[in-house]
Amino acid sequence: MVGHVTPPALEWSVDNCTLARAMEILGERWTVVVLRDVFNGIRRFDDMRVRTGIPRQVLTNRLAMLVEHGVLRREPYQEPGARVRHEYRLTEKGLDLYPMLIAVTEWGNRYLADPEGPPIRYAHRDCGAEMQVGLHCADGHDVGDNRAVLPQPGPGAHRRT
Repeated sequence: MVGHVTPPALEWSVDNCTLARAMEILGERWTVVVLRDVFNGIRRFDDMRVRTGIPRQVLTNRLAMLVEHGVLRREPYQEPGARVRHEYRLTEKGLDLYPMLIAVTEWGNRYLADPEGPPIRYAHRDCGAEMQVGLHCADGHDVGDNRAVLPQPGPGAHRRT
């Protein structure tokens, strides 16, 4: 009988797992809904609240958390005769989430859309073609089969004891 071989990725501690850390920030439904709306050009609190139906306090908390983590920044604006208010803009850290948003949307469009089709599509501004997220390695090779990805310990991994 051949012995069980432990995959290399399981030989390392998950105490400093960056995926888990990212999900602490992004893993709540309303957080992703807020990000979707900001990416789609909705930047003001009242517009987000009305459009999404997110309870006021939940929206306040999610926006504050995204600002605290540097994903969004607050920018003041003022309507004539009104008090100064803030809108929310993506930072570079926030813009780097665009592939994740498109990947999740692409997955949802493929498996969860209504029979009429998905409610939104993301297109390349230059040519109009629909956006697709794909994997490629640092050497530029396209990875067409997700099974070709090999999890390996990174430089910040700590060996399990």
